[in-house]
Amino acid sequence: MPSRNLLQYLTITAKGLAMGAADVVPGVSGGTIAFISGIYEELIETIHKLDMGFLKMWKSDGFSTAWKSYNLSFLLALFSGVAISILSLAKVITWLLHNHPIIVWSFFFGLVLASILYVGKQITKWNLKVSAALLIATALSYAITLAKPIGDTNSTWFLFFAGFIAIIAMILPGISGAFILLLLGAYKSIIGTITQLGDGISKLNWELFSSALLKIAIFGIGAIVGLKVFSRVLNWMFAHHKNLILAVLTGFMIGALNKIWPWKEVLEYRISHSGEKVPFLERSVLPSNYAEEPLILYAIIFMVLGFLSIFILEKLAVAKKEP
Repeated sequence: MPSRNLLQYLTITAKGLAMGAADVVPGVSGGTIAFISGIYEELIETIHKLDMGFLKMWKSDGFSTAWKSYNLSFLLALFSGVAISILSLAKVITWLLHNHPIIVWSFFFGLVLASILYVGKQITKWNLKVSAALLIATALSYAITLAKPIGDTNSTWFLFFAGFIAIIAMILPGISGAFILLLLGAYKSIIGTITQLGDGISKLNWELFSSALLKIAIFGIGAIVGLKVFSRVLNWMFAHHKNLILAVLTGFMIGALNKIWPWKEVLEYRISHSGEKVPFLERSVLPSNYAEEPLILYAIIFMVLGFLSIFILEKLAVAKKEP
């Protein structure tokens, strides 16, 4: 495992902050951020290798040796950033989407568009199988963006199931875990619970905190199980069928563009955890058919900024690899 200094771990935490921010938004994947920031394969490999052997090594060789061998400093730095981001940005992201939706979605549209080019150009060999995988993944992802969310639920088994499914989406570039939660009907519950947890901490309200913590723990257990199961599949795919999995990930991002298209027509509304009426079912429309001011100039500016952010990250990553 790579040896890192404090500054490098802080950089990983910053990447975790970006992943957490992306995971809060329905339509944007934290996996995309991990991929373009150059930590995706290490993340999948580290999770894949984490097993009960850690406890055996701890017992035989000591905690420090086991910790370093399993690259847990990397996971701690990354997921600390993810957790801090989700807890602190849940309200901010929700506010931005409510008050400046076109600007926010335009930025992410540009970001994902650049990510498609970034991931797609890493496919080294095109054939019928790879092309078919790209088309199927694109169609599947697009179909998900058109699906109507099901009813909300707070039951224990459903929170576990939601965590299991959402974490798979969160680590897949192009597939948003938050959007999957919305499709499952659990987005309102989870975002509300995260907000409740933060309120419990800030207000020192134990009853509020413990209730939220229990729900998040159940969701988290499901996420851990899903992460462990799916990381094995991804790790194997990257080792044996890298072009195929890259084609699938590229297709997922292409199909997801429909979800993050800035101009939407609201077909149905839902009531948020704070009691506000928010869009529930939408469809993409041309700026000329948008019901309000389309803000085309601002949209283009922020699309370009989103696109350039990936372009700059890519250039920085290439520069670091050069001797």
